[in-house]
Amino acid sequence: MDALVLARILEGKSIVVSTEGADILAAIKAGKNVWVELERKTTEADELLTKLEIHPLTIEDIWGPSSAPKIDDFPNYLYVIIHGVGSAQKSRLDLVEVDILIGPNWLITHDRDGLVADDIGTELDHSPRLLQKGAPWLAHAVLDRAVDRYLPIIDQLDSEIDKLENDVIEKAGTSRGKGVLTTILEFKRVLQKLRRTSIHQREMLLKLSRGEYEEIPPEALPFYRDVYDHFLRIQDISESYRDLVTSCLDAYLSVQSNRMNEVMKTLTLMSTVMLPLTFIAGIYGMNFDPEVSPLNMPELKWFFGYPFAIGLMLAVAIGIMWFFRSKGWILHGSDVPSRGRPPTEEPGIQPPRKKKKRALD
Repeated sequence: MDALVLARILEGKSIVVSTEGADILAAIKAGKNVWVELERKTTEADELLTKLEIHPLTIEDIWGPSSAPKIDDFPNYLYVIIHGVGSAQKSRLDLVEVDILIGPNWLITHDRDGLVADDIGTELDHSPRLLQKGAPWLAHAVLDRAVDRYLPIIDQLDSEIDKLENDVIEKAGTSRGKGVLTTILEFKRVLQKLRRTSIHQREMLLKLSRGEYEEIPPEALPFYRDVYDHFLRIQDISESYRDLVTSCLDAYLSVQSNRMNEVMKTLTLMSTVMLPLTFIAGIYGMNFDPEVSPLNMPELKWFFGYPFAIGLMLAVAIGIMWFFRSKGWILHGSDVPSRGRPPTEEPGIQPPRKKKKRALD
């Protein structure tokens, strides 16, 4: 049903749906269990919240831009802001705010993107059991589904980080490496955003699980503790991903540096070999007239002078290469890694070790 204010009212063992503010207020005052969904700011919605004695600051937070997860305790209700995950990619993380107001016999939610409200509404349409138990249990269902939304995202990030590890070893230091570095920085930005949100959300869920608020009955506390435990494990996994992405960045820089060193070593060896050859060629290329100079160069008029100069250059080049080989500065063909070797086994490069993800109960 498309409505700006939608209420599900428990009538005996069945649920009656209403969009009229007067009917909703009458049901709440009669002590019936009511769940109200707010879609967007309207005069009718503001009037309903005002008549329920909702604090103006709470109303402002409900309709305002996304706020950090928090919990506020008022005399007649408990206000909770939780963030769920809509979707995640390497470059962005969609965090969706869900506002929850827990009253004595009523629950008001503002789920802007239908993150969890649609699922719970479908469940209530089939069975009123959850609404029969009361507002705290319905609030637990909202929190539980919001936290469970993190699990597919965590799995998605896990597979993408696996691919990132292979890309670091294969592409770092090559023409394709620029995209890998961009991906690493995007991952760091996404995980940092998740970390900032999860710190506040963990503290909020911890307060709910401790029974610090009278709106949460003692018999519901074990279920709230279960939600806190799940989110704590999700936070631990996301922290391990942050460490892993940081290791990928270090590995990227290390691979790039090693490959740059190989290039510089090759260029240096070529320059070292060519330097004495250039020196020899420069000596024999000087324009001194052997008839005039008292110190002439007999090789200039020698029949084998040219082959002698070429042979001398070749002997010098071979001598230099042999010296480099004896020092281990260049590799023999049998020492070069075969092309069949997996990229993660590149000499001198250790891929980042992946931390095991603990399964959620």
